[in-house]
Amino acid sequence: MKKYELMFIVKTTMESDAASNLANSYKKLITDAKGEVTSFKDMGQKKLAYTIQKQQNGFYYCLNMNANAEIVKELDRRLGLDENILRHLIIRLDEE
Repeated sequence: MKKYELMFIVKTTMESDAASNLANSYKKLITDAKGEVTSFKDMGQKKLAYTIQKQQNGFYYCLNMNANAEIVKELDRRLGLDENILRHLIIRLDEE
């Protein structure tokens, strides 16, 4: 398994608790698929650099994980389909 970092922004039209539940559902998706979440950070609500889908603020989340390519592919697919996610980015971290 390789190390990845996932960062995503949730719309602020959702309540804070609902946004946290959404983020936890993605953590559960990773662990259910035999991946490992090594760190999870709720960065809170922040102003976006530019307007995305008529939104000016978003809830930011960042998590590090150990996962295989299939998990990352499925995660990327689901994040892309989720209408509550404004943006997401998955990067593979260098081996140290």
